[in-house]
Amino acid sequence: MILLRKVLAAATVAAFFAPVHATEPADRQFESLAQADPHAMAGKPIEVDVDLAASSGFSVEVVGQRAEARYRMAFNQIAEGWNWRPLVDPAVDDYYQYKFLPLQSVAVERGEYAGEDKIGVIQQMKVSWRYDYFLAFANLYDFYPRSVDDDAGFSADLPADVVGHLGLRARAHLIEPVLSESTTFWKATYGKPTDFTLKKRYLIGVLDEVDFIDTANGKVLCRIQPGSQHCSGR
Repeated sequence: MILLRKVLAAATVAAFFAPVHATEPADRQFESLAQADPHAMAGKPIEVDVDLAASSGFSVEVVGQRAEARYRMAFNQIAEGWNWRPLVDPAVDDYYQYKFLPLQSVAVERGEYAGEDKIGVIQQMKVSWRYDYFLAFANLYDFYPRSVDDDAGFSADLPADVVGHLGLRARAHLIEPVLSESTTFWKATYGKPTDFTLKKRYLIGVLDEVDFIDTANGKVLCRIQPGSQHCSGR
């Protein structure tokens, strides 16, 4: 009997993603928290769906009737200035303490204007904004030991028939400062006539568990909690 082996990249899996039983979108959660007292929100449990289309380290390998889903965390490190730790010993600790899970991207077109980047050439410059949302957490190694391994992360052994509607959900509780945001701006040029603003927005917490979800019915296929990086579902 020949075993069918197939590796599905994150974007391929995400193409089938149907968030019928999704949690409240990250942008709404962020806006709601931004209007609240951050001190009062510390400790609040949250539930967020991971954006698998934005997760280059996610893959699924199908062997017969089973599938091995793997979510690699090695490169999910927040490079914001508030997360730099230049004095740590890299042999025992990470330069970037907080890790991330991507949650959502929202693009907003804000019109256009007449501009001149090349002398004597008037162009219509577009104005585009994008908001990227993340869950930031510093307790990754509560789940598995720190190691130099590009495949390190979360994994699950699952029935092959869920691959077309597989999701990943994270549960956490918020810690202060609860939210963080950064802004980067690129000015329109003759070659790229778009003013582009990127806002990265973080919900900051302690990761409590990671669930592999059947998005067709909202069922938790298997659950990973601290002390484990792998789970199995029937």
